[in-house]
Amino acid sequence: MTKNRWIIAVTLLQFVLAQDSLRADEETTIMAVGDSITQGGKSFRCYREFLVPLLSKSVPQVRFVGPNQDSASAHCGYGGRDARFLSIIIKDVYTKYQPDIVLIHAGHNCFSKDKPVPGIISATEQLIDTIHSLNPDVTVLLAQVIPSGKLPKYSYIPELNAELKKTAEQMKAKGMRVILVDQANGFDWMSDTVGDKVHPSESGARKMADRWMKALKPIFTERQKAGR
Repeated sequence: MTKNRWIIAVTLLQFVLAQDSLRADEETTIMAVGDSITQGGKSFRCYREFLVPLLSKSVPQVRFVGPNQDSASAHCGYGGRDARFLSIIIKDVYTKYQPDIVLIHAGHNCFSKDKPVPGIISATEQLIDTIHSLNPDVTVLLAQVIPSGKLPKYSYIPELNAELKKTAEQMKAKGMRVILVDQANGFDWMSDTVGDKVHPSESGARKMADRWMKALKPIFTERQKAGR
């Protein structure tokens, strides 16, 4: 190889590496955090099935991250677990994956008879505080959770969603990037859940994906304007 050809080859390699580095810098990572509604299952549908392709069509360089993986994406969903469990594991999980955006849908797996709302709110605050302490620039989308027809077990959900709204407002007032996402209004458990009256049917999962997408679009517009 002549000297000129060698110089051209090296220059081209440097250009390719620079482009790869640029693409990596432009990538936005998302972590979905929650219980079985986030994890998904064989007997029901998960919003990530529909959210991932929605994002891929309109937003370049987006990748879901998390300790678990299925055919839709990586995630941090744990079936049968509650907000307290998520608040305990989040430091290690966030430190490992460091997502730019966190989606939180957590409020099930408790019993109304136990008056669980204060405990769920406390765990949710701890969850978000931990994430924010690790990355003050993180954006957290906090969902008011989907309603359920499994009663009286989940009769506390309307009260929980009212308190989640207050929590989001309080954290936003402190300067945290916390955005409330209303996953409850318009979600009809009679048609949007499967036979257990808890987990989403296809229509329910699509509704959830659309709500997340509506909340995410302005965030990506802002990030693009900021050059992130």
